[in-house]
Amino acid sequence: MAEHSEGTPQAEHQAARGEHGARTGRPGQAAGTGQPAYPVGLRLSGRRVVVIGGGQVAQRRLPALVAAGADITLISPSATASVEAMAEAGEISWTKRRYEDGDLADAWYALVATGDPVANEAVSAEAERTRTWCVRSDDAEAATAWTPATGRSEGVTVAVLTGTDPRRSAAVRDAIVEGLRDGSLVAPQHRSRAPFVALVGGGPGDPDLITVRGRRLLAEADVVIADRLGPRDLLDELPPHVQVIDAAKIPYGRFMAQEAINNALIEHAKAGKSVVRLKGGDPFVFGRGMEEAQALAEAGIPCTVVPGISSSISVPGAAGIPVTHRGVAHEFTVVSGHVAPDDERSLVDWQSLAKLRGTLVILMGVDKIGAIAEALIAHGKSPRTPLALIQEGTTAAQRRVDATLATVADAVRTHDVRPPAVIVIGDVVAVGAEQPGS
Repeated sequence: MAEHSEGTPQAEHQAARGEHGARTGRPGQAAGTGQPAYPVGLRLSGRRVVVIGGGQVAQRRLPALVAAGADITLISPSATASVEAMAEAGEISWTKRRYEDGDLADAWYALVATGDPVANEAVSAEAERTRTWCVRSDDAEAATAWTPATGRSEGVTVAVLTGTDPRRSAAVRDAIVEGLRDGSLVAPQHRSRAPFVALVGGGPGDPDLITVRGRRLLAEADVVIADRLGPRDLLDELPPHVQVIDAAKIPYGRFMAQEAINNALIEHAKAGKSVVRLKGGDPFVFGRGMEEAQALAEAGIPCTVVPGISSSISVPGAAGIPVTHRGVAHEFTVVSGHVAPDDERSLVDWQSLAKLRGTLVILMGVDKIGAIAEALIAHGKSPRTPLALIQEGTTAAQRRVDATLATVADAVRTHDVRPPAVIVIGDVVAVGAEQPGS
């Protein structure tokens, strides 16, 4: 039997049973002894590891061994394409032959992953003789080590052994790792830490659309300074000791609003708190995130930026509108509409925007959309250009109002459209309207 034949369904089933301790007594017990297995983390960097067999089992296990920095020797006459690619990239050394006695010389760890029971027994015998920890993909009782279901999150490694039920091992592993990543499983750090601030993009409003890292940092925060456009539902999930500050209600005194927010970030960080600045959308898309990052840098406070899903893309998508579409729009432009086109403070070239054939997305422009529409039409944009206003996008209160450049001012008044709303201008609006349920 070829040494890579463990890729068959039967061999894969044996691998799952063997590596997680099948045919044992109580879950987690060492095979054949009635004693529990002793969990340990192996530090394999620079140490010789021998893998016998280059099939599907090896393909699954090799990446973790490579990541651990092990000096890996693969012994197999053949291998899967992925394993072969690892050898070609220099991540492993491949000896293209069957196992021979002595192949485990100087090895710290061995993985037996072939479909040949005779070869597997021979490798196990050598491993026992040389006192090399050995995993058997086909027979847990013959192994001296098991491979747990393993996952990682932010420097934490989770390894689960349930003995006779590898699927339960994987399910428990997944539940723990997911909880650590999304913040639903809080495991606070107890070692002292330096002042720290995270500028977290909360996404367009739906609490499920914050990033995994953003949610985890929220769960670890001592202080959260939040915008009104951030995902407010997430604040209810924070532990009672977390101080939540509404950025709109910070007492400004003699400072401008943004200066007061910057000062609050610096003050709490210098007090040794873990601070999260929770912002709607993405911190760097009309969010003044860079101003806050610069203020923190000047104060010597470490800061990390966690990107968020921008409402300029996600809100149209939630309303059934693609900002690009084959044969319709090959570009999209995002513009702030908080300053009218005729305002001397405006930095937008509305004349150039009117000539573009792609999609125009306007944020913070509800109260200026009438003037914006007039400017675009004056510079050559067709008055019949489709337009959609999406209010409270991605939330339970989301609603969509369709119009054209010529009718949008009246539509805003008639339908009482209010901020926050994303405005989409272009032929993609009609494409989205064709989709069921949009």
